Amino acid sequence: MPRPPGHGPGYETKRQEIIDQAARLFAKQGYAATGIAEIGQVAGLAKGALYYYIGSKENLLVEIQNRVLNPLLAAARRIAALDEDPVLRLRLLSQTLLELILARLDHIWVYEHDYRHLRGANRTRLLRQRHEFEKIVRELLTEAMETGAFRTMDARLAMLQFLNMHNHTYQWAKPGGEWDAELLSREYCATLISGFRSPDYDAGDLDERVRRFREREQV
Repeated sequence: MPRPPGHGPGYETKRQEIIDQAARLFAKQGYAATGIAEIGQVAGLAKGALYYYIGSKENLLVEIQNRVLNPLLAAARRIAALDEDPVLRLRLLSQTLLELILARLDHIWVYEHDYRHLRGANRTRLLRQRHEFEKIVRELLTEAMETGAFRTMDARLAMLQFLNMHNHTYQWAKPGGEWDAELLSREYCATLISGFRSPDYDAGDLDERVRRFREREQV
């Protein structure tokens, strides 16, 4: 939600703080179980002042979803468009997804559990964005099959395996835990690729190719 006309930079700073606080509350006790008065108490604002910053409780949920989907989709589109082999792009997408999950564990919890509370255009937009990301993953998997890197299989089922392995990380990961996104992506993809690959595909140098690519692109 853009800053309304006439509001200074302090308005946006405070609004972002409220979104952070709401994400923590929603992740801890659920969107439906968290009242607007409770959010105001944590933010140190009366109800009227809180609405001045957020407009509605649902707007908070929209903002939290946007913080997850907007950067994820932007990165996924960029990775999908790279002139690199599809397995490398899947590995890059895997690490990007895990970096976002580990950076915003509370947001991911809300994203996974509370999106059903969105209504109308907000829900339609969210589902469209989710479907776009799923389509990117599915198309990369299909391309890997077409190039012979992966065996022929149901692309939608393969996509669900990829997403389920990654998306459930938020349930047990801890901030600053022992496993970072790079290690998790390497291990997840080693498991997936060993099952997905065709007999002739050798992924032995994949991690080295990922390292060289990320160094070259400074990502």
